[in-house]
Amino acid sequence: MRSLTVAAVLLAQISVASAAPVAFSTGWQEQRLSLFSSNDYSFGKTLGLTSEGAVSLAWTRVGQGDWGASGATWDWTVDQSVPATNLAQKGGDDRNISLYFVFVPEAEAPKLQGANIRSLLGNSDVRIIQYAWGGNHAAGQVIASPYGPAGQGVTIALRQAGTGAYREAVDLDADYRKAFGTERGALVGLAVSGDSDDTKSVIRAAIGNLSLN
Repeated sequence: MRSLTVAAVLLAQISVASAAPVAFSTGWQEQRLSLFSSNDYSFGKTLGLTSEGAVSLAWTRVGQGDWGASGATWDWTVDQSVPATNLAQKGGDDRNISLYFVFVPEAEAPKLQGANIRSLLGNSDVRIIQYAWGGNHAAGQVIASPYGPAGQGVTIALRQAGTGAYREAVDLDADYRKAFGTERGALVGLAVSGDSDDTKSVIRAAIGNLSLN
């Protein structure tokens, strides 16, 4: 019995040690998606987001040591919410906050280490999973992105539009297979966005304690 207990403790320690925290204080850049509007971001212990009838994203590269990450956990809060929308509708898909995971084939990852987010989004080999808090969809529903090349990106609905504070845990391996039907490549980028331009509403949200495992 004692040996089993010790083994369980060691496994737990290994699991905790293998989780790689993602800092929000450095390395993030805003990418505008519109010439006329953008969100306001604050970077520090958490990433704060205010969006007033606007849309943009903040993104960062993932270090080579985390290219093989197969899961992620994070906390997020929404204090002011957009209305529920249809996340499959281009031009009508506002959401409070989304966390993007950007993948490329493992063989291509070294060549794309210096690529910016626009270059990655324009690369036909790139695959994107976006976990969203917003819309009116059932939790876990996989929604084809109405933007970009067909088959490049999906949105996975985690929470419907509304306020609150929650802890999330996702299985990137399983969700990638469900979304694209193949094994995932290297995780090379992360992004956070808020989208309120279609409904001309206001978002106040934040994300923190993001770890890759």
